[in-house]
Amino acid sequence: MEALVASAVAVMTAVGVYLILRRQTFPVVLGTAMLSYAVNVFLFATGRLVVNMPPVLSDTATGYTDPLPQALVLTAIVISFGMTAVVVLMALGSFIASGDDGIDLGEGRE
Repeated sequence: MEALVASAVAVMTAVGVYLILRRQTFPVVLGTAMLSYAVNVFLFATGRLVVNMPPVLSDTATGYTDPLPQALVLTAIVISFGMTAVVVLMALGSFIASGDDGIDLGEGRE
């Protein structure tokens, strides 16, 4: 199970980096979203993959699940949603201002 989660994080990271290196703004937005998903899955996996265990340690429980990564993932989801909304609005403003969604690399300028 850990190998599957690790490979999923690796694939999402690779896809995110590939999309960020594109020359249009929409793939860049998707790439940042994929990277944030990869970080969320990585944070969630740091809390150990345990099924049917309580999140806090009690006298009757035989084991427990660490609640900190779950709280971090919930916070990261909210932050990534806000970040994606801001980046989409910036890309939309750039598209409206220039009429093209391409990224200008400054080629041909002196």
